[in-house]
Amino acid sequence: MTNSFISRGLNSRLSRRRLLQGSAGIIGGSLLPAMPALADDKPALGTYPAGASGSSVFIGISVPRTGTYAVQGEDELKGYQLAIEHINSGHDLIKKISPKTSKGVLGKELKFGVADSAAKPNEAVQAQQRFISENKAIMITGGTSSAVAVALNKLAQREKVLFVCGISGSNDTTGKDCVRYGFRQDFFGQTAAAAIGPVMVKAFGKNKKAAYLTPDYTYGHTVTKSMQDFLASAGWTTATNQVAPLGAPDYSSYLLNVANSGADVLINVNWGHDAVLSTQQAKQFGVLDRMKLVIPYQVPFIARETGGLMQGVYAATDYWWTIEDKFPLAKMFNDAFAAKYGYKPEWGAENAYVSFAHWARMCEEAGSFYPPDVIKAYEKGETIPSFVGDVHYRAEDHQCVRPVIIVKGKMEKDMKNKEDYYDVVEIVPSEGLMQKPDAFGCHLGEYS
Repeated sequence: MTNSFISRGLNSRLSRRRLLQGSAGIIGGSLLPAMPALADDKPALGTYPAGASGSSVFIGISVPRTGTYAVQGEDELKGYQLAIEHINSGHDLIKKISPKTSKGVLGKELKFGVADSAAKPNEAVQAQQRFISENKAIMITGGTSSAVAVALNKLAQREKVLFVCGISGSNDTTGKDCVRYGFRQDFFGQTAAAAIGPVMVKAFGKNKKAAYLTPDYTYGHTVTKSMQDFLASAGWTTATNQVAPLGAPDYSSYLLNVANSGADVLINVNWGHDAVLSTQQAKQFGVLDRMKLVIPYQVPFIARETGGLMQGVYAATDYWWTIEDKFPLAKMFNDAFAAKYGYKPEWGAENAYVSFAHWARMCEEAGSFYPPDVIKAYEKGETIPSFVGDVHYRAEDHQCVRPVIIVKGKMEKDMKNKEDYYDVVEIVPSEGLMQKPDAFGCHLGEYS
């Protein structure tokens, strides 16, 4: 099928270029006959059983391919594509995470479609609704913007189709906006703050003043709040919190207020191109000559794109490729990714791959694509492999319990190669990083 076919009929605000056919192909899920149940006699729910009745199943993927998060979205997409390729071929790396996988999931080939969300919730929801309605998507995935992730949580719960979140840093995603049909593998504001906070206090001392640059949506507000709450325990205060809209073209007015705030440390919560631009402008306006810079929720490619401004800067991240010395699965992933794409994977790609591999494992463990069975496989909380060691999912909020990695930008003279941007300062264990399951207002919905 052609790109024009799959884009035809979308809301006019979702242009053809935003909905692209995945390289593995589109199946005509909307043409499948309605069936009351499969051999396991499960009742019809969401896209089940129609979406699982053929020789393949369809996945809907939405990532930003344009806009301020486009670079990160493309990296995330590469992780999804590699995972699908590995699942369909029965690659050894997938088998390490999902031992029951042979080729495909439950013997069915994965096919997929890709939509450009542009980090806009409405566009992501329109595209994923199309994948659900027309292609009978058995699972949807994506994110990058937490506003998109929260919107897709709601869509998944309403349509009773699993949403496996790709990237989302907001506490709300598995907090007040959690749903029974949504799962998240990556780290988030609370765990980032609990991991990097002690490192900051040790490096800079107690009773310091912090200035924040905060993007004006759920990700920014919850990450900033988590940082403020943790640092207050060490006597830190907020000199100023400058809140800017997503995609702001100019940070000069915000940075002027930061420069005049008397802060000791600039905590830049911005993400994607916003983080790159605001950091570059902070240097141009002399802010980084007056105060230290910290990135509490690291941005893939920021070291490359800011031209050395991350040297000596602390950041919290989901993954950094040099941990391959400690984790054999990380080495396998790095090698496979670099062989296919020509560079070392950043954490967007890593997170997408692992999230997909975990979903495949849960389907295999459940022995079915029936959504409540797959959800309950996650909720068993079994210890499972990842690229940062063994992890598990909490039944109460569907958040993966996993370590957070603290890195510090290397000086150029210490870099061993062009991608050796960071020293791994610490791999902070998951114990003690996460809030109690109900602390952020999570109340999961119904299974059906």
